[in-house]
Amino acid sequence: MSKLVGTAGVSVLGDKSLEFYRDPVAFCQQRIEKHGTRIFQSRLLNKPTSFVCSVEGMKELLCEKSSVFLKDPTDVMHNMYGDNIVTANGEEACLLRLSLTNLFTGKCLASGSDLINSVSERCLKDLSATGEPVSVYPLFKRLGTELVLGLFLNVNPDETPELFQDITALCTLHWHGIISTPVSVKVPLWSSGFCTALEAKDKLMDIIKDKLECQRQGFVGYLCDLPLPDASCASQHLLLFISALIPKALASLLTSFTLVLSGAGKKEIRNHARADPDYLYYVLLEIQRLWPPFIGGRRIANQKRRTGAPPLQPRQRPQELHRSPAEQRLSQGSVWVPAPAL
Repeated sequence: MSKLVGTAGVSVLGDKSLEFYRDPVAFCQQRIEKHGTRIFQSRLLNKPTSFVCSVEGMKELLCEKSSVFLKDPTDVMHNMYGDNIVTANGEEACLLRLSLTNLFTGKCLASGSDLINSVSERCLKDLSATGEPVSVYPLFKRLGTELVLGLFLNVNPDETPELFQDITALCTLHWHGIISTPVSVKVPLWSSGFCTALEAKDKLMDIIKDKLECQRQGFVGYLCDLPLPDASCASQHLLLFISALIPKALASLLTSFTLVLSGAGKKEIRNHARADPDYLYYVLLEIQRLWPPFIGGRRIANQKRRTGAPPLQPRQRPQELHRSPAEQRLSQGSVWVPAPAL
């Protein structure tokens, strides 16, 4: 990594993970100003890591040259979710996308519209009527949880409340594996967070497999009919689709949307977004760019590649930072960098 500015430091002592996660934007901005470039090196999760903080670099890393930057098979996401569209690389990822795209079009997509409307109405109908302040993030997270379990697993909290609560609790424990130290330790009366998360994953997989065997309606039924690589592929993808990741991402996006468009000074923007679906779409894209639900992801460069800075060496891990100060405005022309792997 000698050709990149910055330093990866020494193992353990040189790790900057805590500093980065406390304030990712400040962490990167300080180093951008110090080194005079938006691509630099440091140490994250005790691994030498290249930070790519430019729009041009992100477009190349995630889109134009994505085949050069592979997803890390040792990443915690892979341990917690197994082989699926998020962890796949190359031709396998392309084939999975083609297969799964069929689930979000036509009859399959139309079948979920009634559920989306009913869940949204039930969760949000009293929001405007209350005269007291409301903490919207937990409300939006509940909305997201009901949506993913209803759409992807045919679980309705009114019809099967106990099953709904059990799955929700297991998804929470499973999520804790993502944010805990990836060390599986179990002794009498105590288990590490990662170990508990793996146990929750096994219980969720049992529920999912039972649904795949018994249910032939809705998303579960359509998924069973897809030409997937192997028998475990459907259950692995359902584990991802019902996980806490999606409700948390949706809640984060809707909370940011609420904050940005609230207040008397934003009345014109709110009216425009309410009247014009295309404008609303671009507003949501811009909010997602400026306040992404997840701060970034990891890739491994499998060959030398120049990305708007000195070349990345093979096996060097780039860390993307999604937020960029470029053109921070609500408009169609603003840059939005898609992150298809997250």
